[in-house]
Amino acid sequence: MDFEIPEPVREIRQRVQHFIETEIYPVESVLEETGSKGEVMQGLMQKAKEAGLWALGHPKEIGGHGLPFLDYVFVNEVIGRSPAAMVALGTHSLQDSIMLNLHASEAWRDRYLEPLVQGEVFPSFAMTEPDVASSDPTQLQTRAVLEGDEWVINGRKWFTTGANVASYTTVMARTESDEVAPHDAFSMIVVPTDAPGYEILRNVKVMGQREGHCEVDYQNVRVPAENLLGPRGGGFKIAQQRLGPGRIFHCMRWLGQAQRAFDLMCERANSRVSFGKTLGEHQQIQKFIFDSAAEIQQARMLTLYAASKIDQGDEARVEIALIKVAGATMLHNVVDRAIQVHGAMGITEDTPLESMYRHARAARIYDGPDEVHVASASRRILRSFKAGDGWDFGLR
Repeated sequence: MDFEIPEPVREIRQRVQHFIETEIYPVESVLEETGSKGEVMQGLMQKAKEAGLWALGHPKEIGGHGLPFLDYVFVNEVIGRSPAAMVALGTHSLQDSIMLNLHASEAWRDRYLEPLVQGEVFPSFAMTEPDVASSDPTQLQTRAVLEGDEWVINGRKWFTTGANVASYTTVMARTESDEVAPHDAFSMIVVPTDAPGYEILRNVKVMGQREGHCEVDYQNVRVPAENLLGPRGGGFKIAQQRLGPGRIFHCMRWLGQAQRAFDLMCERANSRVSFGKTLGEHQQIQKFIFDSAAEIQQARMLTLYAASKIDQGDEARVEIALIKVAGATMLHNVVDRAIQVHGAMGITEDTPLESMYRHARAARIYDGPDEVHVASASRRILRSFKAGDGWDFGLR
């Protein structure tokens, strides 16, 4: 594939970067305190709409800008520079709006889809559970039983990000009997967050910060049968449709964060003087810069290649596993080096690096821990060798 950014995308990418640097960077500390529904964020969302930068990756038929997948991938790299940019630019709901558009009943499309794309309501997604190893989703214990024309849901989820501000949660629950094969036994069900029995137990504090990773209890929660997303038992297929492109978006945002950390590191290396010369004149710091540049470029090429496979209709299971692990490791390494170059300042709130470091560590766990992706990709490669096909990187 051609890794060059297309000229029309280059222009909108530059506009997005300018918006983030001039409008979002100055208020990041305020946004950490006030959140996605605060006055400052609402103002940013309105400015993005007025600038024509709102919901860039959403399909036009549901009210978005309609950027093609690969074009949006390049823009998402810039959006990743600030965690607040996803909400400010209306990209936070992309996976959920596409999921509703493809699989929801007409009633739920009418109720949620347009407000979701416009940022008037917020979504949340519940898969992970505290009492099972959720890296193996076939173990999930939350159950939904169809009683008449209602689903009755019981279970407990956590890391339901944004549940504290969301209008609804899409819940992954077992709907079929134990005799049914696990990958055909789970379904996705839309649950309004004001439904009786839906209780947020706590906002889980993660790496010293509270960011809306909620633990939620479902006690006999009743919702209409039409709240089912897609076919009954089709939860895993829908989840894969959501998670595959979602991991591409994650990795591109990690590249945006890494670019920001790299910029800060290089600027510091050129300006800070130690032992009679700038930090950048010391070989150890030069090695930090070299290693970071190489890892960012490697991860970027891997990610764009995986994105091109997805764009061609390939599930790209191995490629996505590679970028998830390599991308998270790259982000951790680059931010860690940037902190080291900043010294004591790097672990304070005077730069975004300490917050980025927490996100980088979490990246090795969410969307599946690294170990699961390593095992999955390796098994697929070895199966190819057993079949006599080998694994020719020039033909992948």
